[in-house]
Order: sequence, then structure tokens, then C-alpha cells
Amino acid sequence: MPRRVWRKRLALAAGVALGIYVIVEIVLAGGGTPPLPPGQTPIDLRGGHVLNNHIATKSWSFDYDHARLAPDGLSGSVDGVRNGIVFRKGKPYLRISAKHVQLNIQSLDFTAVGKVHIERIDDPQRRAFDTDLVTWTNDAKILRMPHPAYVHSGSQTLRIDGISVNFDDDTVHFGKVSGGVDVAR
Repeated sequence: MPRRVWRKRLALAAGVALGIYVIVEIVLAGGGTPPLPPGQTPIDLRGGHVLNNHIATKSWSFDYDHARLAPDGLSGSVDGVRNGIVFRKGKPYLRISAKHVQLNIQSLDFTAVGKVHIERIDDPQRRAFDTDLVTWTNDAKILRMPHPAYVHSGSQTLRIDGISVNFDDDTVHFGKVSGGVDVAR
């Protein structure tokens, strides 16, 4: 009979140990952060177009320092944009540099923020615009500078409280203008 009692106690101890083990594992489960599934991680790009720090579409192209695309590839952000080009009727029209650009790859829209510099390519008067916010709406072919923009032409500077350029119908809308410039024919 002592052997039978010994087996019962051993079985009881094994059952209690198994129960404690299961409870501890349940409590500890989820303690760590599981890794994201492969298709859910953002895509870091160190090259553009994605080739040699250049990304290009039919409407614009950017040379950049760093880019990150969303996991679905439909949006992204680009930092350190230099020598960006906005095309008009398939030809380079504006050169843009910006600290940060948020992209919508599907619609080809973008928003540039930070220090933004824009200049018209092959402009004999070498006019340039400096602002801190630029939006491009690709479907409408409209470039907007809703914040104050400073237009530089030679040594002259003009402050404009908002500029909207429609590439399709060649119209430009200026907000409140302050400053003065000499206009030559």
C-alpha cells in the first residue's frame, strides 16, 4: 500500500506542476512584441525611380536623400529633395527642392514642406520662389503655394500671400502682393 500512495502523490505532484507551468505560460504569453508580417513593414528606399536616389513619374521626378514607401506602395515620404522637376505637357517646367515631400503614388499628387525653393527652368529673368508649403494636384494640374511666397528676380524680392498655377489653362492667381519690382518688356 505505501507504493500505491507514493504513485498517487507523484501523480498529484506532476499534475500540479503541469498546471502551474500552463498558468505561467499563459500569463507570460504576449509579453513581447511580435514581429510585423513581411507585407506590413514600411519600405525604406535609399535609391529612387527607384534607382540611384531618383524617383520619377510622368508628372514629376525627384532626386532625394532618403525615401520611405508605405507597405502598400501607394504613398510615401521623401526627404532631402534636390533637383526635383515638375513637367508641363511632358517637358521639364519647374525645378523644385524641398526639405520633405509627402507623395501619393497612385494619384501622383505631392505636398512639399519645410524650406521649399522653386524656379522656372530656362527662365531668362531667373525668377525663383521660396515658401514653406507647396501642393501639386496632378488630376487638375494645379500647383499651389497657400502660404506666403517670396519671388526673387535678380536683386528684387516680392512677397505674395498665395500663388496658384494652373498648368492646363496657363493661368496664375496671386494673393495679396507686397513689395516692388521693376518689370522689363
